[in-house]
Amino acid sequence: MASGAKGQNGGQPGDRKGDTARAERLRAALRENLKRRKLQVKGRAAGSADSDQPAPHDSAGFVPDKSKD
Repeated sequence: MASGAKGQNGGQPGDRKGDTARAERLRAALRENLKRRKLQVKGRAAGSADSDQPAPHDSAGFVPDKSKD
């Protein structure tokens, strides 16, 4: 499709009714997510400072292989 095709706004907010409200909601959600993630990092840093070994980083949610215990 051509970049100027009808129905495509190229990601520009404000072209349709309700886009500005949606953009505000998304901005607020992103701010809250950033705050939450920063608190998680601080909590992990504080938790790993208590022990001699660094806390394992598992952003993907993988668990160790339990069959090798």
